[in-house]
Amino acid sequence: LLALAAAEEQLLVNLYERVSFSVVHIAVSTALGGGTGSGFVLDTSGHIVTNNHVIEGSDQILVRFADDTLVEAELVGADVDSDLAVIRVDVPADLLREVRLGDSSALRVGQRAIAVGNPFGLEQTMTTGIISALGRVVRQESGFSLPQLIQTDAAINPGNSGGPLLNARGEVIGVNTLIFSSSGSNSGVGFAVPVNTVKRVVPSLIATGRYDDPWLGISGLSVSPLVAGALDLPVEQGILLQEVVPEGPAGRAGLRGNDQQAEVDGVLLPTGGDIIVAIDGVEVRDMDDLIVYLAETAVGQTVTLDIVREGERRSVDVLLEERPGS
Repeated sequence: LLALAAAEEQLLVNLYERVSFSVVHIAVSTALGGGTGSGFVLDTSGHIVTNNHVIEGSDQILVRFADDTLVEAELVGADVDSDLAVIRVDVPADLLREVRLGDSSALRVGQRAIAVGNPFGLEQTMTTGIISALGRVVRQESGFSLPQLIQTDAAINPGNSGGPLLNARGEVIGVNTLIFSSSGSNSGVGFAVPVNTVKRVVPSLIATGRYDDPWLGISGLSVSPLVAGALDLPVEQGILLQEVVPEGPAGRAGLRGNDQQAEVDGVLLPTGGDIIVAIDGVEVRDMDDLIVYLAETAVGQTVTLDIVREGERRSVDVLLEERPGS
């Protein structure tokens, strides 16, 4: 047992010594003051990945490396909806120790998760834990959602945002992004954007400064057996469309939102709209299923929605467009 504990300890020591120099401290100045966060070196061209919310609204971005080298960075590109951003620094090549990217599709609950970052400005801090859950969907203030988030109990605090979440091999599996906490500090429920999202979004941010998020142009209510019974719906799962943007992709394809209301326990609920039950043949149980599927699609792609309208199932092709504000 002692030998196993020593080996575990040495694994973490070796990992930190290998990865910590790739993690940077980011300080930003804004019109309202400023803030700090973390980031990691992506390549030897000086590109650094962080969160959009770390650098959003910044007038100046300063990057501090592990050896205390302090340089100003330029913003290359950012995407609000994935909460990812890329900045770039011009520094000597020996400072740019790029990370290795893993594969978030291969993750399993219970695997080790290691965070390196700058909580509360305490630079080069490492915390450990496990992957607590996968595929979490968290709604943002914008009304859109962050899909497929990795949940971890590795301590994540203000200042960790933008730093890497690593596996036991020292590969980046996610970008630490947010916490659920009543106090604003670690409560054992932290979330990271999966690295496969980074692989999809970041090349576009580097090439064009932006990422075009795909959009259907709908809002809806997740159907449950309880909702289905109360509204006398023909299916017990899916998405009951409440609103369809007239000039949006779904609207152009002829999908219909609610046109009536029903009172359930004193609450008015929309009804009468189409019910989405599948996309490209993949079953849609609720809104989260649709959000997760759309995260892997692209603007200009055509998807086939299976819907139930007036008790009959039919298929509708929808051409995905760019999400407004992307």
